[in-house]
Amino acid sequence: MAKESIKARQRKREALVARYAEKRSQLKAEGNYEALQRIPRNASPVRLRNRCKLTGRPRGYIRTFGICRNQFRLLASDGKIPGVTKSSW
Repeated sequence: MAKESIKARQRKREALVARYAEKRSQLKAEGNYEALQRIPRNASPVRLRNRCKLTGRPRGYIRTFGICRNQFRLLASDGKIPGVTKSSW
């Protein structure tokens, strides 16, 4: 599991991206790059990292479900994810 500080930092970045999204797109459309540089760096969506919603793990992230592969396997085995079954052939 990721440290609580890492998860908190990610949530803070998500809030900044949401707050400045409209302003960033407007400044980009105008081509006003000087004003764009004055916006906080963490307001850029490029700085976000996909993390598991349950554990905060950054790797092995399954975008469709929003969780990492480890948690996906546990939840799928327990039958807690609708429509997902263990494959066999």
